[in-house]
Amino acid sequence: MRLIQGNEACALGALEAGCRFYAGYPITPASEIMEWMARKLPALDGTFVQMEDEIASLAAVIGASWAGKKAMTATSGPGFSLMQEHVGYAAMTETPCVIVDSQRGGPSTGLPTLPSQGDVMQARWGTHGDHAVIVLTASSVLDTYVMTVKAFNLSETYRVPVVLLLDATISHMRENVELPELEIVERITEAEGGEDIFGNRAFFPFGVGPRKVVTGLAHDEKGKPETSRGQVGERLLKKALDRLYVDRDHIVSYKNYQAGDAKWLILSYGITSRPARAAVDKMREEGEKVGLIDLQTLWPFPDELVQSYSEKVEGILMPELNLGQLIMPAKAAIEGRAPVYPFNRADGKLFTPAEIIEAMREIMYNGKLDQTAILEQRRNGK
Repeated sequence: MRLIQGNEACALGALEAGCRFYAGYPITPASEIMEWMARKLPALDGTFVQMEDEIASLAAVIGASWAGKKAMTATSGPGFSLMQEHVGYAAMTETPCVIVDSQRGGPSTGLPTLPSQGDVMQARWGTHGDHAVIVLTASSVLDTYVMTVKAFNLSETYRVPVVLLLDATISHMRENVELPELEIVERITEAEGGEDIFGNRAFFPFGVGPRKVVTGLAHDEKGKPETSRGQVGERLLKKALDRLYVDRDHIVSYKNYQAGDAKWLILSYGITSRPARAAVDKMREEGEKVGLIDLQTLWPFPDELVQSYSEKVEGILMPELNLGQLIMPAKAAIEGRAPVYPFNRADGKLFTPAEIIEAMREIMYNGKLDQTAILEQRRNGK
């Protein structure tokens, strides 16, 4: 059992997963990840580089991955915005890499020291064009360690960039945790004669095997640019996306907290799941059948999971530290099976269990939710 910080847990998870290259640029509230990697990597024969900016950081990570190393970077919202062109390049070139985004209030410089969940849609759609990407999140220090390892495992398995969304609170909080032993997915290289789980030629770095082409242009399976044949580019995109959707059950992670017999459901993720869990406990004590689904995989969105629970409940509350982002794919998946009520704030403050309880009571007894009134009452101490 150890008392560790969320950002430290992220760094330890990365090292456990086999990360041996880190490039980044300091930014609140993610800087401690960089500091821990700078401290730990040299002793493991790894490489740490502080780059001139976030654009160069992800470029270096992509290059290191193609040189045969498991690689990552970490940033916050403004830096993540700068990385978007290279997120698309990593997706197009099928480059395994991990990007940690410790979210803070935005846009622009925003609220540098306060938590947010405002990068959810950017994590999926920030770069241009259709592309394959996996987005994970965590609601505790232990989760941060586990999901960092999972991020590397998924990146190696599906050859996509994987984004882990933390936030200022998760990054800086400390909890006593016992770090578990986890399965690690090693990179299968061409030199070992391997294929990936889809029967494709396995990833192999520069300097191994035949000459290769790595390009952000639309290309065929051998890397040859095909910029005038649109069907080739479309086939490439569909193939990458199909990998994720065909094997979605392996990718999707979530926590079910007393949702099995629930009549009313809270659907949340990240730091917001902590007060939601406390709210469930309190309402259960009062005899109300309220449950929680804590999503750990945001993209690909777990449509079937959300659909299955929406068929069993009378209403769903979705608290988010943004002005309504993940509720859009949630409503699309639910398709009117149950009413879905957004509960949003973007003022850098966390929800309290009391606020979530009051919101749940509003939808249970009145069939509507005036979220502004609830939050204003709390701000005024009522």
